[in-house]
Amino acid sequence: MKRRDFLSSVALSCLFHSVSFQSDAWSQPNAAQNPAQAKAQSRFSYTDVVKRAKDLSIKDYVSKAPTLPDQLANLDFDSYRDIKFREDKTLLANGGGAFRMQLFPLGFLFKRSVMLNIVRDGLSTPIPYTLSLFDYGRAKFDKPLPIDTGFAGFRLYYPLSDTKSSDEVISFIGASYFRFISRGQKYGLSARGIAINAGIDGQPEEFPNFTEFWIQMPNAGSDTITVFALMDSPSLSGAYQFVYQMGQKSSVEVTSTVFARVDVVRPGIAPLTSMFFYGENNRRHHGDYRHELHDSDGLLVQNGTGEMLWRPLLNPNKANISAFLSKDIKGFGLMQRDVNFDHYQDLDLEYEKRPTYWVEPLEEWGEGQVELVEMPTTDETNDNIVAYWMPKAKMEAGQSYSFRYRITSLVDTTSINPGAYAVNTFQAPAHALGSNDKGPAGSTRFLIDFAGGELAYHQAFPDAVQVVATMSNGKVLRSFATPNREIEGFRVGVDVSVAPGQMGDVRVYLKSGLKTLSETWTMPWKGE
Repeated sequence: MKRRDFLSSVALSCLFHSVSFQSDAWSQPNAAQNPAQAKAQSRFSYTDVVKRAKDLSIKDYVSKAPTLPDQLANLDFDSYRDIKFREDKTLLANGGGAFRMQLFPLGFLFKRSVMLNIVRDGLSTPIPYTLSLFDYGRAKFDKPLPIDTGFAGFRLYYPLSDTKSSDEVISFIGASYFRFISRGQKYGLSARGIAINAGIDGQPEEFPNFTEFWIQMPNAGSDTITVFALMDSPSLSGAYQFVYQMGQKSSVEVTSTVFARVDVVRPGIAPLTSMFFYGENNRRHHGDYRHELHDSDGLLVQNGTGEMLWRPLLNPNKANISAFLSKDIKGFGLMQRDVNFDHYQDLDLEYEKRPTYWVEPLEEWGEGQVELVEMPTTDETNDNIVAYWMPKAKMEAGQSYSFRYRITSLVDTTSINPGAYAVNTFQAPAHALGSNDKGPAGSTRFLIDFAGGELAYHQAFPDAVQVVATMSNGKVLRSFATPNREIEGFRVGVDVSVAPGQMGDVRVYLKSGLKTLSETWTMPWKGE
């Protein structure tokens, strides 16, 4: 199955409009009505999900999804998009909090149902399927749908931008994908529970599925909500806890415990998935009026020593994997640094409002590497970028593994790094304009704009700024730095040469004396 089959599911959630909620016709049973009975029963918690996952791991994996009724399985894109959850059926309102919940129907790409439960006063109650929950629009059914038809996923609403109306802030639909936003943002990239064999040629990627969710009824006045999820796949089962906090800088704290059914050699922890079609660093002749098209424009890694590494994204001719080794990594994320509307000119999709996801381990992860998978795409509808952390040691069959981390949806990406950062990356011939000297074969020039940190101060002392440029498996021919007053920073030029057919990695950063001024910009380059 292609990666986009699942990513399309996430993208479709944008097609359902945000609404303002007035009432809640669905009434969740109140477990507190009988205190003695409630006390006698154990309170539902993450431990219960872990037990379910462990019990699941010792059973054979059931691979075949239940067969959908033809009326749903044969829905096309437009018919599926026309289905609406009825506003008067909205969930969670009777708890007194600000969160609201709507459900996604099965059909079109979404053929595997998930079980949904509400947890209130420590007790879990399933949400029953009824046809009346949805307005099926143009879809006409010859016979009633089965009473156990089920749901494809869910989404949560919260008054994030306006206290008088609710925005869609979180959605879970398709495999283990989920998305969330901060104030002022639009959906862009996605996160997911775990990745297995991402980007490996000749070996299909495995997409574990969330099969059941438990949504905990939030307290009145709370801007936090907790979701539990059970995962299953041929290679592993898992338990997840997501604690979301909404606001100007929304975040989710993830706790996961996975049980390996088989040896998992390439597990991807805290995977992020995004789209990069083209940007200023690799424009193509495409005939589109928009200058750039991407949900993310770079990968930022903070390794165990604290060094910041910036890798601009590419749309390659063939799949490529880049690895960044580090012990006890501090963080990584797919960033949308370019938030200038003029660079996109898209009034509908608003790429400048797409979020950055920054992943921070909440405990030491040990030895491993951040991997960046870049795959070719011919349009903006394909998510062709994946980033995740992969432990050095494989997951062994019969063993369990736990991870805790926080994902923050950032608007201001400069808050991560107090030093200077790369704003733009350009590429040009490695010679002066009009010169007949074309340079050696396999040479090119990278132009990097650095801004922020102390670079504004150094505008008056440009000679004190030094360019540190290195290249593996190649040569640095020349480097220079010129004050760029438009960004109160510096434009750095680096000419490199690689033997035809060989691949090398360029690394560039700025310093003044013994002090490092900027993050390290890095880029692979193949000699031609």
